[in-house]
Amino acid sequence: MKRTRVVIVGAGFAGYRAARALNRTARRHVEVVLLNPTDYFLYLPLLPQVAAGVLEPRRVSVSLTGTLPHSRLVLGEATRVDLDARTVHYRDPEDRPGELGYDMLILSVGSVNRLLPIPGVAEHAHGFRGLPEALYLRDHVVRQLEMAAHEPDPEERRARATFVVVGAGYTGTEVAAQGAMFADAVMRAERPGEWVKPRWLLLDIADRVLPELDERLGGTADRVLRRRGVDVRMGMSIKEATRDGVLLDDGEFVPSRTLVWCVGVRPDPLVADLGLDTERGRLVVDSHLNVPDHPEVFAAGDAAAVPDLTREGQFTPMTAQHAWRQGKTAARNVAARLGLAERRPYEHHDLGFAVDLGGVQGAANPLGAALSGPLAGAVTRGYHLMSMPGNRVRVGADWLLDAVLTRQTVQLGMVRSGSVPLDTASPELARVFRADHP
Repeated sequence: MKRTRVVIVGAGFAGYRAARALNRTARRHVEVVLLNPTDYFLYLPLLPQVAAGVLEPRRVSVSLTGTLPHSRLVLGEATRVDLDARTVHYRDPEDRPGELGYDMLILSVGSVNRLLPIPGVAEHAHGFRGLPEALYLRDHVVRQLEMAAHEPDPEERRARATFVVVGAGYTGTEVAAQGAMFADAVMRAERPGEWVKPRWLLLDIADRVLPELDERLGGTADRVLRRRGVDVRMGMSIKEATRDGVLLDDGEFVPSRTLVWCVGVRPDPLVADLGLDTERGRLVVDSHLNVPDHPEVFAAGDAAAVPDLTREGQFTPMTAQHAWRQGKTAARNVAARLGLAERRPYEHHDLGFAVDLGGVQGAANPLGAALSGPLAGAVTRGYHLMSMPGNRVRVGADWLLDAVLTRQTVQLGMVRSGSVPLDTASPELARVFRADHP
């Protein structure tokens, strides 16, 4: 008997969960084909710890073939979806075109860095959505501080030791918190003749840190950041970015060689090319994650505008927590179309959030209970270990080693600045330079 082919585009939180659920419940009836640019699922919440040298990159990279043995992995980036012909067009890692036919389709292409029309940002800032960007930032911080440690010009030394993070949401807050600890560790290892204190600035136009989360979590994060010397400036952003620094809204020019852009995300550009209804760039679906007028097409995660049944008239936010659960719902409703399950709408009440602030510090509100300090740090790491679909022992071992050993502060030089442009549809891939195209 021929099995129904289900093509899943994107192996982020939604796509990975959908593939795993279909493998467990319907693998005798469906052929699951997973189209993804990489052969791993990236556990994005721990990416700041990769940039800070706490975790090795492979710890947050869960093998797709190793954990989804009943799915077929096709390496490639989706370039176009032909809804009439039921085919997905893609380009493989060697830039060769290919296409996949499908009986049913789950679009879970995720999101990319959100850009704002600020002069110089696209040229001088770097985002934080994939492993290449995290590895670049780690090397860049080490390199700038090593150069600052032996720079005779005090102005140049201060500029190289100044790091600007724009966006005080979940990602930006963790990058600043982890980065401040990492930078101090690098400078201690350098032991320069004239020590310079690394300076971190965290900017956001919002009135508080973590504006999308509970106010108590934001307050805890703000206090931890300030204790570490992070210059937290709310109600502030930048007017221009240059090679030598950033111009702030209030007219102050901050000399710096580092601008980390964490102002949010936007849906993958593939969604806009479908010619279907969108809501702020996200593909409109019903409460069962079905695309209207295309019963064979489902969408989940950051790329989908999913009605929030717990808040009338609103859509679910673009978070990993929702994407993970939407993937399971999409798989269930695909199985329901085949008569293997009961069709259900997506509905989820937030169980709380957790923010790892580095060291033993954290901020968490599991089931609405506000926690801070070491207890919140333990809860946060416990939550991540339970949520990860693999590599738990290795992650735990890295945390233990980081607690008892001096952090390694060498730069590997594997990712060049031009390899991780801010304006890219594929933050999970480093741009490859060819000899005929420098």
